[in-house]
Amino acid sequence: MPADLIHLVRHGEVFNPDHVLYGRLENFGLSELGKQMAKAAADSKVGHPITRLYASPLQRAQESAAPWSKNFGLVPLTDERLIEPWNLFEGTAGFGAKALRNPRLWPKLRNPFQPSWGEPYTEIAARMLDVIETAWSETESGEVALVSHQLPIWMVHRKLAGERLFHDPRKRRCSLSSITTLARDGDRFVEVDYQDPAAALQASAIDLGAV
Repeated sequence: MPADLIHLVRHGEVFNPDHVLYGRLENFGLSELGKQMAKAAADSKVGHPITRLYASPLQRAQESAAPWSKNFGLVPLTDERLIEPWNLFEGTAGFGAKALRNPRLWPKLRNPFQPSWGEPYTEIAARMLDVIETAWSETESGEVALVSHQLPIWMVHRKLAGERLFHDPRKRRCSLSSITTLARDGDRFVEVDYQDPAAALQASAIDLGAV
């Protein structure tokens, strides 16, 4: 029979001293605090039958998958569908109010509902639901962990909740190393739990990955 639960795990804090939007850029791995966060997430599921592990190809996700691999004796399956969305502000610190004050950037901001500065929300949701379906159907039993990024996980939440995909990024409920859990209900998935096992470490964390 297919998997019982699907756990969408966000990566831990990234070492980002210049506070840039790192997006899909290479060489952005976890900070020491981020490694502690990732371990807290994996440790929170010790005792659960985690039988399959997927991860985004980006370094921070691969490193966040490492404690899951160690705890459950699993080799992570790298899947491009879990990757951070691309965006035109990648590598800069110019998104937000600063961008609104710069007329040269206005064309990139013309349609926040799509959004015009990056991968369309509909495409993010579609690829995430596709990999979730794959993970559920290809796992014979137990629970699956998929290590991904904030916006992809938040798109799944909003899609399954029947909410519009356009949203205020400041109000996402998807903390570093948080775990959003799904279950199958008939022919669809439903969200059944949200946990923040690294909550005690959040106060000093920097969270500036993407838009």
